[in-house]
Amino acid sequence: MTLHHVIHGEGTPVLALHGWTPDHRLMTGCLEPVFKGLTGYRRIYPDLPAMGQSPAGDIDSSDGILAAVEAFIDEQIGAEPFLLIGESYGGYLARAIARSRPAQVTGLAMICPIGTVVENADRRVPEHVVLRSEPGVRESLGPDEDFTDLAVVETAAALAAYRRDIAPGLAAADTVALERILKKRELSIDPESGPPYERPTLIVCGRQDAVVGFEDQYVLLPHYPRATFAVLDVAGHNLQIEQPELFDALIREWLSRV
Repeated sequence: MTLHHVIHGEGTPVLALHGWTPDHRLMTGCLEPVFKGLTGYRRIYPDLPAMGQSPAGDIDSSDGILAAVEAFIDEQIGAEPFLLIGESYGGYLARAIARSRPAQVTGLAMICPIGTVVENADRRVPEHVVLRSEPGVRESLGPDEDFTDLAVVETAAALAAYRRDIAPGLAAADTVALERILKKRELSIDPESGPPYERPTLIVCGRQDAVVGFEDQYVLLPHYPRATFAVLDVAGHNLQIEQPELFDALIREWLSRV
């Protein structure tokens, strides 16, 4: 399976994996502004199977999605060292790739990643709250827009980013295939079952993230001794569009450490 993808720039590969249901636009939307003005990076943004324009095929588990991503790496990057960024479910996959390719992955960054607890019902998460809002934002929503389901920041800027980067992927997903895969969402091999990953790492979480939380990620720290662990206030599961300045600064600092 060849995953649909887009590539920007030239140089050291940077593989960016989006979360469950959206597509590559979630990652291009938040990362391309970070790389603006930086040279020497080839940013690779695939759509995961059953999401965006990548077909599901007969994949029925996270193991199958991981195998497709591993094959994509072999196809697009080969044996070349690369940087790896994963958001939410993509962060879960990224940890597994860092486990299987510790010498090749020269830096690992995770944005609101799934932590040590994969199943939603078992995660330690805060209640959903809205901490910042602007008049008229809710009134401007269409009947089928679910922006407020996760939003901690309800501003015109956050809504515009959601409509540009997230909503199109949600609409394009193969929901039937995702329901099939969801039954086997936990990977067969624990991403932290191998030796500690000792390259520069970033784990950034939202303090008000009601989807994956931040507590189940904190316990990952012993496995990532070079990790910066940041929990941002006034940020939920769409942290990258709710705290864009802090997000940009943390990604750039991680790039400098790598």
